[in-house]
Amino acid sequence: TGHSTTAQMMFPKHKQGLPWTMTVNGFSVLLIFIWGFCDCQPMRRIEECGLTCSQGFHCKRKDNYSFFNELCQDPPASLSTSVLQAMKISTVMKCARKRQCSLYLNVKGVVNFDGNIHGVEICALSLDASWPQCKSVRLTRSKQNKSKDQKQVEIQNNCFEVSAGQLVHVTLKTIPNYCGVKLEQQYYVEDCRNGDVGKNIPICVAGKLDYKMDKVKKAISIHLSDFLEDQDYHVRLCHKWFSCEDIGAHGLIKAEDPSKSISLQYSQLLPCLCIEGWSALPDSRRTQLCPFQNNTEVLWDSVTYDPITHVLAWKPSCPMQATVSLCWQTESHDQCVNLPDSSRTDHGKIEYGHLDINPRLCMKFTTQHGSWIRCPFANGLFSGWTMKLETRAEQMQVVITSQTKATFSVAVCNKTLLLLCEPLQKLPSLHVENSGSVSLNISSDICGSDICVQGWRTDVNYSIPVQICDIPCPLHRRQLEHKNSLKAKVQHISSGLASSLEQRVSILYV
Repeated sequence: TGHSTTAQMMFPKHKQGLPWTMTVNGFSVLLIFIWGFCDCQPMRRIEECGLTCSQGFHCKRKDNYSFFNELCQDPPASLSTSVLQAMKISTVMKCARKRQCSLYLNVKGVVNFDGNIHGVEICALSLDASWPQCKSVRLTRSKQNKSKDQKQVEIQNNCFEVSAGQLVHVTLKTIPNYCGVKLEQQYYVEDCRNGDVGKNIPICVAGKLDYKMDKVKKAISIHLSDFLEDQDYHVRLCHKWFSCEDIGAHGLIKAEDPSKSISLQYSQLLPCLCIEGWSALPDSRRTQLCPFQNNTEVLWDSVTYDPITHVLAWKPSCPMQATVSLCWQTESHDQCVNLPDSSRTDHGKIEYGHLDINPRLCMKFTTQHGSWIRCPFANGLFSGWTMKLETRAEQMQVVITSQTKATFSVAVCNKTLLLLCEPLQKLPSLHVENSGSVSLNISSDICGSDICVQGWRTDVNYSIPVQICDIPCPLHRRQLEHKNSLKAKVQHISSGLASSLEQRVSILYV
């Protein structure tokens, strides 16, 4: 059913004790809210629209609207306060043939007829119309109705043509038009989601689309069924954002085409690529088929780097809720460690400026379905820097070579976990000119299987740390450690022999 909001306005008197009432400019207003939630009942059909009155009365319709109809006069004192008792609105359907139906408002009004009124006027105004549809109804008693006591008359008019989904304002007034005496409702006409409307109103019949893929030719073959047979049909490919944006692939299936099929070319199977179709009738309902929604991996391939502005960017080709971050890939390529403060969540373009370009610098994309890694510099064609350890005459040096002017920090750390290196000592910063090298002497005591030297750039926003671990100790230190180890073993053996002798002596004296 349609949805309606009813407001009943009577004489300019404030009535106490009425439920659901409010006063507007001195008028007492009764508000009744009615919502219809079920579209499961079929809509009532009519052969022809018309006007009827309850038995004992004659009614004559006149279609008219004039500005002067809005002018009102004060009601006489003898006019009943309940001259307009009720108004009920529903939607009916009139069909010429299958899927060629129209919608009409069916307005029922209950009036207490007396000598002060000659009839009623029913008007319906939609938001997209300049003027309302108005029907004047003249009331007279039939010759058979000689009883003056019968005053209540029911009037029904179902000749107000409307469109699916319209909001219509309906009023019921007396003739003459007495000020403050009227009933009015806001009525929501069923839209194309209603089962009966969706199948029978031409602009709601969207058709059914089926498709087949030809990935070699990059073409989608589309077949149409369950459509308006006497109308041409539009088909296109589009990218669905807030609306479905045209990408240039469009075709027309002619009404006389027996195959009811068409083939459209695509460039990329994005998750937002949809097939959209609609009848050639103006304002027709559209149907969409979006079969590639799970093909999200292709979105992560649109990572770009501008070597002039030094900006790494990703712009989604489709709307996607994703968290993007920078990470550095381990040498074993089994993990990508997030760089601090690089996480971004945005629906638009994401940019990272002033980066330390490195083959292991990657972008990580995380959605509710998983994570994906893209490493745009993995081919090694971008400029970078290297760090190595050299030993010269029992002296160790950290040597950094850079193809660009850069500033570096170097630190000694203890590798407690696979990817965690706990800082132990920060060394002086190093400045390297274009295509230059710089070295830093470090103590020979910095060695061991868990000791690392770590370097990174500090003149950029994001830099990947380079680590050199498992540093070999100098020869003299290895000899000293070996000597200390032998001494410890001898002490251990000696203490063991002494303990054994003490036990033997104690046994002899017992």
